[in-house]
Amino acid sequence: MTIVDNESFNLTTEPWIKVITLDDNQERTVSLIDLFENAHRYRQLAGDMRSQDLAILRLLLAILTTIYSRFDTEGKLYNWLAINEKSEVNIDADEFDEDDSEDDLFKTWQNLSQAGKFSSVVTQYLKTHADEFDFFGPHPFYQVTTEDYDALVPEVKRVAGGKGQVAIKQLNRQVSESGHTPAIFAPRAGETKNDLPLDELVRWIISYQNFTGVTDKSKVVTDEKFSNSAGWIYRINPVFAKGKSLFETLLLNLILVNEWQDEVEYTLPKPVWEYKSVRDYVTHRKAQLLPDNLAELYTTWSRILHIEWDESGIPHIFSAGIPIFDYEDALIEPMTTWRFDKKEHAYRPAVKGLRSLGIAMWRNFGQYVKVRQSDDVHEPGIVVWLHKLKKKKLISRKAPLILNSVALISDGIATSQSPAAEVVDDMQLQADVLFPSDDQNESLRRWPTRIEDTIALTQIIGTDYFHFASDIGRIRSLDVRPFASGMSAKFYEQLNAPFKEWLEGLTDLDNREEKITLWKQTLQRIVVASVNDVMQASSPRDVKGISTDHGPLNIFTAKNRLMGNVRKHLELKKE
Repeated sequence: MTIVDNESFNLTTEPWIKVITLDDNQERTVSLIDLFENAHRYRQLAGDMRSQDLAILRLLLAILTTIYSRFDTEGKLYNWLAINEKSEVNIDADEFDEDDSEDDLFKTWQNLSQAGKFSSVVTQYLKTHADEFDFFGPHPFYQVTTEDYDALVPEVKRVAGGKGQVAIKQLNRQVSESGHTPAIFAPRAGETKNDLPLDELVRWIISYQNFTGVTDKSKVVTDEKFSNSAGWIYRINPVFAKGKSLFETLLLNLILVNEWQDEVEYTLPKPVWEYKSVRDYVTHRKAQLLPDNLAELYTTWSRILHIEWDESGIPHIFSAGIPIFDYEDALIEPMTTWRFDKKEHAYRPAVKGLRSLGIAMWRNFGQYVKVRQSDDVHEPGIVVWLHKLKKKKLISRKAPLILNSVALISDGIATSQSPAAEVVDDMQLQADVLFPSDDQNESLRRWPTRIEDTIALTQIIGTDYFHFASDIGRIRSLDVRPFASGMSAKFYEQLNAPFKEWLEGLTDLDNREEKITLWKQTLQRIVVASVNDVMQASSPRDVKGISTDHGPLNIFTAKNRLMGNVRKHLELKKE
């Protein structure tokens, strides 16, 4: 651990965020001010894990959302807002008009897009709030003081007692080692698991608030009992837009108008650092109220953290859980897909689990885009936002839109929920393909409908291949289901890149039937190649086969059955 002087490490001016530069693809570590002033010169965030990048992306968006919901690109307060004697910005009820305010916010977004960089009002805000972004001092960033921690937890959990600590090796989600279960395959060994430079510690503190497990048991004092919750992003299926530069990524995800929740009253953003005090924030959280603004949602804490630095500069981190709001119908969250719980009549985040690791984004296309109005699908807020930008002609009809997913998946154990895998995926489509024009009322012309039908057909071929794999498993006297599932997973892996390439190449001017036929031909070739690989690795037992109630079954009859089904379902001539 780097020795620190405990005096100051201000995130607005000290380098702590890792990025990749656009011009030479080199890694740099930058401060908040540097990042926002030069976001157009950086390709992307480049932290220790992609899930860590997502947590920091949401922090950056909370800052931008807060600023540009109050000020235009020139730093002028919107005329429907007012500043009181405490320098607090509030909505002026006499001046506020919903349509006019939306026009102003979209105009600000457009001006930023045209400028190609963020305006100086961002730097001004960060300088004004610099005290709240110091990792040390009276308002330690994303932490609480000893006095506040002791006031919020039970007496036996106070700092002086030394209980309720979380080790750096558990905070570091690359290691995630608790005191009871060693992380054998971690990238660090022994005591080095607790070594971190200060800039990396800052990044992991932010990540831990978003991806907390539940192995820690300390809690704040409340009138009603509650269970420690996992971090908020841990409980969703993240999706966001990705641009060609960090500026584009931030801008595409800078949602200034909530377009996906009807009849929701407009409220101003309020990130965690703008609460009057930590105790005020925790009091608010005890009510378990769903945030009504994105800045608060993006900066949601799962724990109050206090860091004690010893004489050697080593941090001792105290952690206590705080109540969290329910994720049912938490539709303000724009960065997740949803599933409808018919029993509870509520939407829940479609969380990815270990069983669905191998399922690529494109196979769940209908969760990201509402293909038919009759579907009980709630589109991710970010998709609705991008659709609105396209309707307002703020992004080009031919603009390539990349939907990116970064999921940190837990082990599924209720008492730990430690990270087990990280899955990163994306799919790219042209804006006109993802969001057809309103005059395209015929389903045969709407690409989303045709894409979903094509995926359904591909899944049928996948089922045909699963049956083929099951036949091979039976011939070899293996445990059929796991064997067939393994072969099926490898088959879908072969489909991922070609299908994503097919999606990326679609345009609104395409002949739909020709493009779909092109994919069918590609799919058939992949099936043939995959089957040939199996045939070349066949054994005498595969050739001899077995007897079944439906006649002899060997590798040749299994192949013939598969290819017959494929030709029937694809309606293509035999190659």
